Amino acid sequence: MTLSALGDSAVVIALGEGIDEQVLARVRALTAALAQEPLPGVVDVVPAYATVTVFYDPLEMAAAGERPFERISRLVTERAGRIEAGAKKKYASPGRTIEIPVVYGGEFGPDLDAVARHCGMEPGEVIKRHQAGDYLVHAIGFVPGFCYLGGLAPALHVPRHATPRPSVAAGSVGIGGAQTGVYPLVTPGGWNLIGRTPLALFRPNDPEPALLRVGDRVKFRAVSREEFGQWK
Repeated sequence: MTLSALGDSAVVIALGEGIDEQVLARVRALTAALAQEPLPGVVDVVPAYATVTVFYDPLEMAAAGERPFERISRLVTERAGRIEAGAKKKYASPGRTIEIPVVYGGEFGPDLDAVARHCGMEPGEVIKRHQAGDYLVHAIGFVPGFCYLGGLAPALHVPRHATPRPSVAAGSVGIGGAQTGVYPLVTPGGWNLIGRTPLALFRPNDPEPALLRVGDRVKFRAVSREEFGQWK
């Protein structure tokens, strides 16, 4: 674990590197611990792939007589030290498994054929391998509800488009580098679009607007156009 200052009101706690399931478990445990037992002066906690960023009020931190960064670093280190390998379950609850129906190819997945050519396989094999993946939500971001999923088979890794599309339909399932994900809203985007889901991944009027949470598992399931049209 390493700590570094982010300006004068935040500390970044690095718990590992890259897209790694074990590192994510540490990120989730520390994030949950800081949420369940808030530290004095902390105003926000933001998890990422391998880091947790803690934003704090430097004036409140300085009130204890320590330098703000030194105090927050000490408090975070103490809290992290309490999270032993066997105690992670106390803080980070197990993720759910969410099934996402997808119509692959055609107008719903305009890049499927290009992805197949890049990977040296038939479109049907791309679909088969994409469905077979066991995906883990490592982060939610970019736009509300957008999920960054780890677990994509290396054979399906495809670079992002050099020039993003100005508009990607909500529900579009894409591949970007070593990850796959679903666009929850109509936005610009540079991932390779291989399908689309009728599920709404972001419902702003719901108590919990985003369908997915960090730590959830995702399984994709191919459906027909008819099923897509009947989905409610």
